[in-house]
Parts: sequence; structure tokens; C-alpha cells
Amino acid sequence: MATDRVDVIVLGAGIVGCALAHHLAARNVGPVLVFDPATPAAGASGRAAGVVTEQLWDPWDVEVVRESKEEYARLAAQWDASAYTVNGFARWTRDAEAARLLADATERLRGWGVEVRPVGPQELADRLPFGRFDDLEGAILSEGDAVVTPSAITELYAESARRAGVDLELATPLRSVGRADGGWELTTAGRTVRGRRLVVAAGAWSKRVLARLGHALPLVPYRTQAAVLRPAAAGPAPFPSVHDIDSDVYARPEANGRILAGDGTESVEADPDTFRPGGDEGFVAHLAETFERRFPGWSDAELLRAWAGVCTATPDRRPLVGPVDASEGLFAVTGFNGFGVMRAGGVAARLAGVLAASEDGTSGLEPLRPVLPERLVGRSISFAPRPGFTLEGGDAPRF
Repeated sequence: MATDRVDVIVLGAGIVGCALAHHLAARNVGPVLVFDPATPAAGASGRAAGVVTEQLWDPWDVEVVRESKEEYARLAAQWDASAYTVNGFARWTRDAEAARLLADATERLRGWGVEVRPVGPQELADRLPFGRFDDLEGAILSEGDAVVTPSAITELYAESARRAGVDLELATPLRSVGRADGGWELTTAGRTVRGRRLVVAAGAWSKRVLARLGHALPLVPYRTQAAVLRPAAAGPAPFPSVHDIDSDVYARPEANGRILAGDGTESVEADPDTFRPGGDEGFVAHLAETFERRFPGWSDAELLRAWAGVCTATPDRRPLVGPVDASEGLFAVTGFNGFGVMRAGGVAARLAGVLAASEDGTSGLEPLRPVLPERLVGRSISFAPRPGFTLEGGDAPRF
């Protein structure tokens, strides 16, 4: 069996792996192979909510999400307009202390250039006529936020990379991956590929892959849930995506008058090979209770399907992106804490810049400084995941 040779092997064809391939091709880094035993977006990317908001925790995240939004808008305008919609994003609470934190977050976000403002119950009712907001203590809205179809954006990245000459080896069982001849060797049933550098972009499987390569890092896969529902009467299209801070339920518009809603995040480690892919009764009941109280116009919504996926947490809620061992040419892009779709385009562009900047991947690291893997070296690899739309913020990571 002949051995093919490439510069970079990307392990994983989720949205961030395909985005990375797209950006590597644009920078003429290559040849590049993207490998996945399944198809693009078959893992967490295809099960993601697709909300893309700048209402985040630090300037780095805001910049990265803004870059991603701009890129998704360009891709969709060129290939599939339905994959990207600007609809805004609203959050609210009826708790006085949470409202104070929300007000603090608003001022912080404005300082970072995010166009977000407080809104009152009447404006929310005008924008979301199926909701009830008379008991709120605080609410904010950012008009420029968007929703995307994650599977479609992933496919657009994959097709762009393919057209640029990237080799995509998909839906093929992996036999082995490891060190060989000073680089990395990936073997499937039909071929062997050797690359100078390996990027682990394997989503929920990244923890296991990195440990097998001798680089155990604090990553915890966890299960989260979502559902698609169809109300009897559709609201305005598209309505803003929403997040009820008190119940931690989010909802966003889907095509044909449907709603995608979720929370259902579990705070224990999950096995990405054996997790339960269906929605739990308790999760569905929690959605129904929230709809009954906060969205009475949706209380009769028909449940079309509920499902679960596995995301990956880090101890500080920041992703893990960059060189794991520069001397070996080993890199990772993982640990997005459920916000991979929001960050994928911007993060991939920055990592591609690092890989293009130098042979060993130790130059051009400044755009990734807050998320470099080195910050987590030596930390316990076991911890309880705690992702979510936290109201915390600031320049320093919160552990």
C-alpha cells in the first residue's frame, strides 16, 4: 500500500476542522488531508443550536465571534443564503441580582464594541408576541446577532477546501494514528498518509485521541440536549433568538415556523461512543414548563424531535487551540464548551495563521494567546463541566 505525504493532517471534519482546511488552503499551506470516520458535521457540529452572538465574556471571544459572523455571512451569500440569518439575540431575568449582573455585562460588552442595549417588557412583547415579560427585572438585546445552519456552514467550508485541493478522507474507519518517521502517520483500510503536522479537531473524541498520543489534557466531554417544536401559530419570522437566564432555556427560529430550543446540559462526563442520543423526558418537561410560564403562545407546540449531542468542556470555559507539542508538530483545536459554531471561523483563521507562520508552529501565536494549551498543562484532567451562558466576564479566565 502506497504512502501519501502531506504537510498537515486535520483529524476531524466538524465545523472547525473544515474551517481550518478552508483557511489553510487560502494561505497556501499544504498539501492538507482532513480525515473523519464519519461525514462532515456528523458529531456536535450537526447537533448545535447555531446561535451566533457577541454577548460573551472577554474581548478575545467577542473579536473571534465577530470574525466568524462576517465569514459565515460571506459564505452564505456566495453559496446558500438560507444558512445565515441576522435576527438578534435577547436575554432576560426576573431575578434582581441576575439583573444587576446583566446590567454590568451590558456595560462591559459596550466597552468592547458590542452593540447591545437594555430593552423593556413592551419592546420584547412587540418583538416576541408569543411571550410574557411583565415580571422581568432586566433584559438586553443585540440586534446584529445571527443564527446559522451549522451543518450547511460546515459543508460550505468542506466544499471550499475541496475545490482548493484539500484531500478529504471521509466515512472511512481509522486503523491507527501515531508518530512515524519524525512526523505523523494515519492509516485507514485503504491508505497510509504521513504528515509533518497533526491537528486534533476531533470534538468530543479529542480527549481520548490526545491521551493516546501521550498528551492527556483537561478536557471533559458532556451531554447536552435540544429539540425542535412546531407551535400552532407561527410568530414573526425571524424572531430574535432568546435566552431565559432563570431557566437556562434558549430558543431560536427554525424554517417553516418551527422553534429550536434547548438546555439539557449535564454536569458529568459522557462517553461520545455510548451516550444516549435521544432527548430525556425530564428535559422535554423542563422546556414545557418554561414555555408555559414564559412563552404561553408556544405552550401548545408540537414536539417534532428531541436529541442529544456531546460537547467538550475545559476548566476555564475557554477553548484549547494551538500547539500541544510544537517539537512534535502536534496541535489541537477543541474544548469549545458548547460554543464551537460561534467561534469556528475566527479560531480556524487564527490557527491557520500560526501553521503558516513557521515550520514548527511557535511563531504567530499572539492571536491565540488566551486559549493556548500551555495554560492547562499540569492541571487535573478531571473536573465537572460547567458550560453555559454565564454572566461572568472580564479579561482574566475564571476557574
